[in-house]
This record gives sequence, C-alpha cells and structure tokens, in this order.
Amino acid sequence: MKISINANRCEPSPMRKFHPLALQAQKMGKTIYHLNIGQPDLPTPEAFYEKIRSFDSSTVAYAESPGMPILIEAIRAYYKRLGVELDTDDVLITSGGSEALLLTCLSILDPYTEVIIPEPYYPNYTTFVHAAGGVIRALHTGPEEGYHYADRKRIERLITKNTRAILVTNPGNPTGVVLDEQQMRMIADVAKENDLYLICDEVYREFCYDDKYGIPCMGRFDDIDDHLVIIDSVSKRFSACGARVGCVITKNKELQQAILKFCQSRLAVATLDQVGASALYSVDEGFFARSKEEYRRRRDLVVEELRRIPGVEVTMPMGAFYVMASLPVDNADRFQRWLLEKFDDHGDTVMFAPGAPFYETPGKGINEVRIAYVQELPKLKRAMELLKLGIARYRQEMM
Repeated sequence: MKISINANRCEPSPMRKFHPLALQAQKMGKTIYHLNIGQPDLPTPEAFYEKIRSFDSSTVAYAESPGMPILIEAIRAYYKRLGVELDTDDVLITSGGSEALLLTCLSILDPYTEVIIPEPYYPNYTTFVHAAGGVIRALHTGPEEGYHYADRKRIERLITKNTRAILVTNPGNPTGVVLDEQQMRMIADVAKENDLYLICDEVYREFCYDDKYGIPCMGRFDDIDDHLVIIDSVSKRFSACGARVGCVITKNKELQQAILKFCQSRLAVATLDQVGASALYSVDEGFFARSKEEYRRRRDLVVEELRRIPGVEVTMPMGAFYVMASLPVDNADRFQRWLLEKFDDHGDTVMFAPGAPFYETPGKGINEVRIAYVQELPKLKRAMELLKLGIARYRQEMM
C-alpha cells in the first residue's frame, strides 16, 4: 500500500502538531497558554447568531456550488465600500480561506510549476502548493531586515519559465508586514509584465496598525483583472473561524470556470454557515475599530515583554495579530516539546508555533517562533512570563 508523492511532500501543521502532547500535559494537570493558533477570542457579532436563528426552511438543503446569492451579494456590497466593483460571477464561496487557496492552486498549477512566496509564510501554503504538484520558490527574508520583501529585483530574480504565480499575504502572517500602496503597485506590475497570477491573501485586511496603510486591497488596481486572485474569509475579520466560510475573488473568467469545477465536485459550502456569514457584513465600522484597537494593545504588550527577555530578537508587526521572534534557544521545536513535557511554573506552561516550517529554505527559522496575540491582556502577560522563565530554565538544563 502506497501514499501519494504529493501527500508525502506535505508536512504536519506546526500550529497543531503538538496537540497530542498538549492533551497529555493537560491530563497531568497543567494549564496551557495557547499562542500557537490564530483563533480570535473576541466575540463573534450577534448578527451571525440572529440570522441562523431566523432560518425557517423545513430542510437544510444543499447550497449552490458557487455559493448562496445572499452571501455573494453581501460580499459584493462589502467590496463596493472598499472601491472594488464585483460581478456575481467574480465571487466563489469556499470552506474558509484555506479551501480558497487549495482550489486556486489546483486550478493554476501543474507538476513542477512554481509559485513565488516571501518567507516566512503561512505553513499551510506548502500543503496547498504541494497538493497541486507545484514547487515553492521562496523569497527569503528574516528578522534582521524586518521581514520586508517588496523589492522588484529580488522578486524578478526568482521568475523562471516555470513560474505561474506570486503569492503574498497582506497584512502578513506570520510577520505582520504590511505593503503600502507603492509596494502593492510594484508587485502588481511585476505580475502583469510577466503574465503571472497574483494571489493576494487579504484575510487580515482590517488589522493594520498604522493609518498610512488604510485598508489595503489589491482589487483597486483594475488593470490586473486577468491576473489577480483575492483570497478572503470571515474567520479573522469577524472572529468566526469555526464558520468555515471564505471566498475566491477573480475576474479572470477562465480561472473562474476552473475553480467552479472543484466547487461542484465538493458540492457546496455548509448552508447555515453561509446564512450566518451573510449577516456579518452588515456590522458597523465601529466593530472593526474596536477589534483593531484591542489587538493593538495586545501587540504592544507582547512586543514590550519579548524585548525584555535577554537574547530575543523581535520586529514590531504592523498588521494581522502575529509576531515572529528569534529566541536564544538551539531549536524552537525541541524547546516547545520540552515546555509541554518537562516545564511548568505553578502548573502553567505555554505553546507557540515553531518557526522552521514557516520557511522553505532549509535551516532557516530553527530558533524562531510565531506568537498569536489572540488572548486577553492578563493572559498574554502571564504567557510572556512563562516564556521568559521557560527560556532561562531550558538554557540551564538543555544547552
């Protein structure tokens, strides 16, 4: 019995791979402060629940494969407020942003064709590209340069005859890097001039902490319609990760039809989740302002506490709700395992996502971690205290 080559090329998620060890630690009575998964703890808007409660059909039937009209129209109205006009066919509803990315990769990649992605990047990109038989060409960045990648020459050096797409996350996961208007325009031009797809993962769009960035959206450049693919989701924006509702947005008609084939093959996204999600787009702008301000306070606390730990290197993230940090340990993966198996302070320990799987380049990110600041301030402060204590004890015992 054999497993496929593409499946064997994929790696476990660094955000979830330690779950069995976490369960064991909890059985031992430990309290774990979870900084490993980007699961917002802010309340999902009540409009989501009210819409589902008002659902009055006698049967929960299949939804349309491209998505329910009520949700597509809500998304079109949201993008119109951003200055982007969309037709109904430009939006395909997916089971979260993850399926949107997977179906896009399946639709544009052939075996050994390439996608340029700035690293560190969201590790599941590796799974999506490899599932389609593709190859990642990493544009390397690191903490020493603030993870900045918007450099035309560096991007163009990676383009080969096999390149199909450039994939960027804006604002960035895991780095928090945000592209300004000029940088977005440059990357759009590179994609257009080289006849490449430009895949923009914009699920953290509302979480930019410097007003100069505004609300970034590559869709405002109407001269790249045939090249642009926007990945979006209700998960982060509305604190509705469990709803599993996202979308692919593209005006490329040929690509629409290709993705639609995969949408039809998996039948439909969950009906009730789409119904509830349609109401989320009606929330007032104050919801985003309050959410962003809360994450800003959390970001500031985490970065301040990290900078107080000897040997930690960290760059202030300008968007999303993650921070990458370089720790004074030999191996972040080994350190995380030790934290769960061997360490506690008054019964408490902490989890993060080890950094190496966020890189394609071998040997990079070995002592880096991604921290998701998605818990309330007192919990984050305690988590940073545990990290500091854990580093000190680990260095004494293991290094």
